[in-house]
Amino acid sequence: MENALGVDVSLRGNKVFIEGEEKAVEKAEKLVRELHDIIAGGYSVRPEDIRFALKTIEESSESGAPVSLKELFLNTVPLSFKKRFIVPRSETQRQYIEAIKQYDMVIGIGPAGTGKTYLAMAMAINAFLKKEVSRIILARPAVEAGEKLGFLPGDIYEKVNPYLRPLYDALFDMMEAEKAHKLIERGIIEIAPLAFMRGRTLNDSFIILDEAQNTTTEQMKMYLTRLGFNSKTVITGDITQIDLPAGKTSGLIEAQKVLRDVKGVSIIYFTERDVVRHKLVQEIVRAYERFERQTKGQERQ
Repeated sequence: MENALGVDVSLRGNKVFIEGEEKAVEKAEKLVRELHDIIAGGYSVRPEDIRFALKTIEESSESGAPVSLKELFLNTVPLSFKKRFIVPRSETQRQYIEAIKQYDMVIGIGPAGTGKTYLAMAMAINAFLKKEVSRIILARPAVEAGEKLGFLPGDIYEKVNPYLRPLYDALFDMMEAEKAHKLIERGIIEIAPLAFMRGRTLNDSFIILDEAQNTTTEQMKMYLTRLGFNSKTVITGDITQIDLPAGKTSGLIEAQKVLRDVKGVSIIYFTERDVVRHKLVQEIVRAYERFERQTKGQERQ
């Protein structure tokens, strides 16, 4: 708080004393009061939450739009499996969660670390717990830079399993491993490569398509037409990290253009300001964006 707001903060017993310029002190006081209310509401505040709170205050002061940290933090996604809450840590994340609640098809586009897949997973598990859907399907195209499936050892399941690992990681972070394995064995949670979706109609399901920037036009069209009755889908991807062969159009880039005006589809764009991983990740994303802009500028000259 001292570093971000330029104030001096001290503790005496259960009292917080803040010194500094009037406006900075007002911001700090608002932060302390709202964090106190959040903790009183049953949420355990961690250091990274304070950092996101400070970032939110800074952004709101720049835009002139008032922000309620209480509303931001307490607008959570409950996961009773681990008795915890998933909290949106930026305004874009909050909009993303609201879009998933309201729309049957949501596309989340943005850089790594912005919580696109993680929040979609949380919403899928929450929908399953509330009996809004009867199964969860997690799909991913089996495409990675510089590797071909044919060169990997094992049968088709062993070949594609490494590509699906990030989905397993997110799932096990939100649900006990034993419970997750049981639901996978029963087919209630299905984690599969995108190719396995062909020819199916997915009813009463919450479907997540991850790494969608690596779908082709044909694969994306195939996937979009799988949606059945009482189903939701969230499509996530980073259009700056496409691993398709040269000359292949990304299905995600095309889909955002094709579906832009389709009623019932919501497209949410994340930026480096929404990165919720280590603070270095945000700086790395910014550095690459600067580098790419400079490179394009030089190519034009």
